[in-house]
Amino acid sequence: MTGVDTIARIRFEHHQNGKGIKRIARELGIARDTVRKVLRSNATVFAYKREVQPQPKLGPFVAVLTAILEAEAKLPRRERRSTQRLFEELRGRGYAGAHDSVHRFVKTWRAERARVPVQAFVPLAFDPGEAYQFDWSHEVIEFCGLPLTVKVAQMRLAHARMPFVCAYFRETQEMVFDAHDRAFAFYGGTCRRGIYDNMKTAVETVFVGKARTYNQRFLQLCSHHLVEPVACTPAAGWEKGQVENQVGTVRDLLFRPRPKVRSLDELNAWLADQCVAYAKRTRHPEQRERTIWEVFEQERASLMPLRGPFAGFVEKPMRATSTCLIAHDRNRYSVDARAAGRSVLVRVYAARIVVLLGEEVVADHPRSFRREQVVYDPWHYLPVLMRKPGALRNGAPFKDWDLPPALAGVRAKLARHADGDRQFVKVLARVPEDGMAAVEAACAEALAAGLASGNVILAILARQRQLPAPPSITTPEALRLTTEPMADCARYDRLRPSTLEVT
Repeated sequence: MTGVDTIARIRFEHHQNGKGIKRIARELGIARDTVRKVLRSNATVFAYKREVQPQPKLGPFVAVLTAILEAEAKLPRRERRSTQRLFEELRGRGYAGAHDSVHRFVKTWRAERARVPVQAFVPLAFDPGEAYQFDWSHEVIEFCGLPLTVKVAQMRLAHARMPFVCAYFRETQEMVFDAHDRAFAFYGGTCRRGIYDNMKTAVETVFVGKARTYNQRFLQLCSHHLVEPVACTPAAGWEKGQVENQVGTVRDLLFRPRPKVRSLDELNAWLADQCVAYAKRTRHPEQRERTIWEVFEQERASLMPLRGPFAGFVEKPMRATSTCLIAHDRNRYSVDARAAGRSVLVRVYAARIVVLLGEEVVADHPRSFRREQVVYDPWHYLPVLMRKPGALRNGAPFKDWDLPPALAGVRAKLARHADGDRQFVKVLARVPEDGMAAVEAACAEALAAGLASGNVILAILARQRQLPAPPSITTPEALRLTTEPMADCARYDRLRPSTLEVT
């Protein structure tokens, strides 16, 4: 069974280190066919169930215990709890392991902390194309005349110090995926390592030292772009100090005063331009004779080439309601009537919501970031409408339906008739078969003739579907008759007496 981390290791060894299939198989202890399958498919994950590997009992509680120790490290020694009290604290939270495991962890953690001088730092240096740093910040803008706090993804090339910032309404995993795709497209390539803090969208479990359990989808992102993720030590912001400093710099330069925008697309386009302008006018902190932009232009050659955007969605299964709706982020979205009451797979992207029934897409909506909204596609309810045409008048999906002009005109005229809803639904039912352009043309023709009737429109559509009459056959000159036959019906009358005599 090949997991996501093994697939990523195979891709790194082959694409970055240039190792062959035989050598990778020998070093990783796996079959050559497995290595060959990974490299030929260019996939980052395979559709099979992976066995759950056993973990130490203390593993799920390391983050909790580390947080307690960090909080108590600021207290006087006499006020810190003993390992026995810490063990009892974890037992109250569900820990089922032994006291010795807690004692060894606390002893090692305190010993390592005692060896590190307080407020002592080591200057860092990075080669071109070696690493980038990523972080989030919260900034306030004026959105459509009102103040709004947005989440800003910030990336910085560690060698050139080239910044990139992009704003979002949320700080979720699909936004992390989209921010990386945008940043790599902005830079024109990727680095070999990415330095992060222990954000929940990337790191699931923090162990002692640098050991981490990464989110599987986040590992797929890194495997796709051939990036090795590196997580900082908890509460050690200096390990990615460049992007930490960038947060304050960007806030002063770009968000004070608050930018006034009407959409995030407008804001992000402006932010990208400002990043380039800042790099062109600012001197590099180490290469003072050159600007950040000049160093970045030189570093481009050391970046790994782009491998295309990552399929940056977060998916979750759910059941569509009988009213053809699914829920996400306190909003509801319509799905095709075929999915009503059935289990579907919801894929959440940064800017859209896609719903699948098996392998078939049954909904594709722009994502709404407001609360308690219902996003309808009236065409999803067409099969229901054909059985219940009366729902056209008061059905919520059909309120303010943005129809083409001729189709909307037919609807308005038919609304005056007792069976107008039924007639209009018959016209709508032809859209999947004939196409919107043909139905709109038929409605326009009916309105021009002053005959806004469902049957008339259906007749026009039927006429449009008729095949054109075949062309008449032209008789070759060689087959033409010299004397055309004369039509003479009297010949049949002359035959009648002889017929009677024979009888």
